[in-house]
Amino acid sequence: MQHNKRLAAIDLGSNSFRLELGRIEHGQFYRSHYLKETVRQGNGLDDQGHLTLQAMQLGWDCLTRFGEQLTGFNACEVRAVATQTLREAQNREAFLEPATERLGFPIEVISGEEEARLIYLGVAQALPNNNERRMVIDIGGRSTELILGQGRNPQRLASFHLGSIAWSMRYFADGEFSAHGFQNAEHATRLVVANALPNFTPDLWDVAYGSAGTVNAVADVLVACGWPAGSVTQEGLDWLLGQLLAAQTIDRVQLPGLRDDRRPIIGGGLSVLRGLFGSLGICRLEQATGGLRHGLLQDMLQHQ
Repeated sequence: MQHNKRLAAIDLGSNSFRLELGRIEHGQFYRSHYLKETVRQGNGLDDQGHLTLQAMQLGWDCLTRFGEQLTGFNACEVRAVATQTLREAQNREAFLEPATERLGFPIEVISGEEEARLIYLGVAQALPNNNERRMVIDIGGRSTELILGQGRNPQRLASFHLGSIAWSMRYFADGEFSAHGFQNAEHATRLVVANALPNFTPDLWDVAYGSAGTVNAVADVLVACGWPAGSVTQEGLDWLLGQLLAAQTIDRVQLPGLRDDRRPIIGGGLSVLRGLFGSLGICRLEQATGGLRHGLLQDMLQHQ
């Protein structure tokens, strides 16, 4: 079996496209290059579930740039996956054929359960390999994954059709923040996950971890405003909600730590996170450093 000296992982998410590549030394992956572009393809589905030409073009342009970074890589060194937006898109083949040509490598549209499995692998690789029972939450642009696992092993996987882009478009499309809007968005979150709750009760996990964009965006704001680093609490979420309600509109939100690319979807992301806290009985969510692309790399390493 060939042992590759380098690997590359590409994550075509609903909010951002990401490329991570690096070298392998003594069975460990070391990043050498990382690119992220806020494509927000999840915002480009029309009423019929088709990706608009503009959304496809933004994705193609990004993948052309990614492809330039992959010159000289072999097929066995690269894995590219797409998630919820392309799971939903009725015209995904119209996007994927040119996308594959521009990237130079196949793009796999993975299931929600496979996405959840890879997320857990990515989170677990950055944590001690012990018997801690973990729940992992990943709020993406159009899907949210919940995983229970222990050590390196995911045990229960679930994926739901809700996320920061989808909820922002549905409940805060006019850019206004109101208590009623947040109540509706949080209630909708609880309804979407309700049937899965018996599989994720608090007695089944010891520590809850949050991965990826929404959790990191909320944590960044809280830390910049004086809250402790490394975790998100219900008190922090309540404070942040108060700040958004006081601002009343997206344009008037002035919060240290809130990046421009996160501003348009902070309302949807916060409402999903608050809904999950309430449904799952979470008091404290630890910020995880790993995510989907790290799980891709870990999966590739295991098959070297």
